[in-house]
Amino acid sequence: MPFHVKDANLLKGLEPGAKVEFTLLVDRGSSWIEQLRTVEFWSPERDPEQARRLGLIESIIGRSTANQLKVGQSVPDFSLPDQNNRPVRLSEFAGEVVAMNFVYTRCPLPDYCFRLSNNLAQLQKRFRAQLGKDLILLTITFDPVHDTPAAMLKYSRIWNADLKAWHFLTGPRGEVERVCNLFGVAAWQDEGILTHSLHTAIIDRKGKLAANIEGNSYTVKQLGDLVDAIIRR
Repeated sequence: MPFHVKDANLLKGLEPGAKVEFTLLVDRGSSWIEQLRTVEFWSPERDPEQARRLGLIESIIGRSTANQLKVGQSVPDFSLPDQNNRPVRLSEFAGEVVAMNFVYTRCPLPDYCFRLSNNLAQLQKRFRAQLGKDLILLTITFDPVHDTPAAMLKYSRIWNADLKAWHFLTGPRGEVERVCNLFGVAAWQDEGILTHSLHTAIIDRKGKLAANIEGNSYTVKQLGDLVDAIIRR
């Protein structure tokens, strides 16, 4: 899960693997870190709880990438219930381009899940005439325990989603994890919130993975242009 800094000087002297502490600041549109400081010496062997947490994180990340699809591979079919508790199967959209993101509705950082959902909302605006014909949008939760169909329906209203073409999916935890793992999505509980990776995936008309964009640093226009190119193939 990436964090942003406003002052690049904070990163001077940092080495990969260093343990750091920082203050996370959040406003309505973004989040960033300040007061970044390196912990001079730290050994997980001296802190069993930290060692357990690191082991758990490594295990989760390992599971999420073990079966991750590569660009060009066919995406296996899956079925998850939507915001109306209606089963939605990926194969329903054969012949259409599918743009999908992975979120949890309680995410407190506006430039993470909220930004990814806003990106799909902007796709909805740009491709409104092609929705349901050439383009389908999917938002999949990785927190199905809290993100029930009712919660996903409430979340869809934030975006004024056209629910004929933009589906908000949840389901049994095991099946949700299986789908998330296909795209390398990892999430774990960390001090009351979910720490998670950020992925936006695009599936082409033939059901193959056309793109799996990690992070949130791309622009809405870049995403839209990519979707447009895939639709036009």
